[in-house]
Amino acid sequence: MRTIDTLVIGAGIAGLSAAARIARHSETLVIERESAAGYHSSGRSATFCHFGIGDGLVHKLTAMSKAVFAAPPEGDHPPLAKRMAAFFVARAEEEQQLDRLTETTLAHSPDAERIAGTDLQSIVPVLKTGPDGFASGLYDPDAYKLDSDAMLQANIRVLRSAGAQLVTDAPVEAIRRDGERWIVDTPGESYAARRIVNAAGSWADTLASMADVNPLGLTPLKRTIIAFRPPEGTDVSDWPFTKTVGAGFYMLPEGSGRLLASPMDETPSEPCDAQPDEEAIALAAWQVEQATTMPIKRIDHKWSGLRTFAPDKSPVAGYAPDAPGFFWLAGQGGFGLQTSPAMAMAAEALALDLDWPGELAAQDIRREMLSPARLGNQFSRSSTSAKV
Repeated sequence: MRTIDTLVIGAGIAGLSAAARIARHSETLVIERESAAGYHSSGRSATFCHFGIGDGLVHKLTAMSKAVFAAPPEGDHPPLAKRMAAFFVARAEEEQQLDRLTETTLAHSPDAERIAGTDLQSIVPVLKTGPDGFASGLYDPDAYKLDSDAMLQANIRVLRSAGAQLVTDAPVEAIRRDGERWIVDTPGESYAARRIVNAAGSWADTLASMADVNPLGLTPLKRTIIAFRPPEGTDVSDWPFTKTVGAGFYMLPEGSGRLLASPMDETPSEPCDAQPDEEAIALAAWQVEQATTMPIKRIDHKWSGLRTFAPDKSPVAGYAPDAPGFFWLAGQGGFGLQTSPAMAMAAEALALDLDWPGELAAQDIRREMLSPARLGNQFSRSSTSAKV
């Protein structure tokens, strides 16, 4: 049995970014059930940083994280992000939703501007406008397309430079409390840790139940993305990330002349290796064709991932009230990548009982906002033998 100070379970962006910071203070190990980091949600996201998702807390975490994405890379490593505008479009009956989004965005991106009528087509020429199309939009030039692989690898480099280790192909088979330590069994080795960080994504509640800890009531929701080519001769390279403020879709250029699009579906799912279904694929294509003048003749690629939310849709970071040394890092939904620098900083302070970072305080982000205690203990424990 290997003894460790901090054992992080889950090598998605949440677990790796937190581990990279915690490893500066504490002997740290990350274990991952799959063969590679970011196999599930972190590696399947369209990875865009904007203010059109989440609540006020998510917006504050995003604002703080955006400064990290804007910074130039260190050494010869690739940048974590590139600047790309975000464009939110609304039909006439959705003006109030766009007004609220405008207020939120301007608080963090003062160069954002409202656009109306046919001027929308000066930004995305294929958009339908008028009575059967979009009436207005919000253009934010200061948004970022994130590189999920670069983000994962950057955190792995920091982790290893601190002397920490990432172990893949290590699903959790059992977990229990033994005195002052947690014992975690995997097929290859068992670990005894002072603290465990539950960053298991869609499996976070399953892991808690294995440990006889009250689950949070997390909900995994499946989302589908398709890749397709625009009509021949259409240059999409300078198009922004485009998203409807209400029900509809988002799309963005992929970088190889193709477009990515999602119907923003949210289908409840068990934790799994999510796969797209035909209905969601067809819905994505239909949404794009209804909102634009583009026919989609062929879908080049399609995939799905799970976005896991806490009951109040805000992220969770903090020790379980009913289990000493069991640290929750979960519920980061579809905003995990864009908030990961801020969430990692918060997790570091909370897990190690450090002073609250000034960068978080400056955004009026407080410890209690992230605490699992805010959710109560309304969810009962259940035993399970599932591997995490």
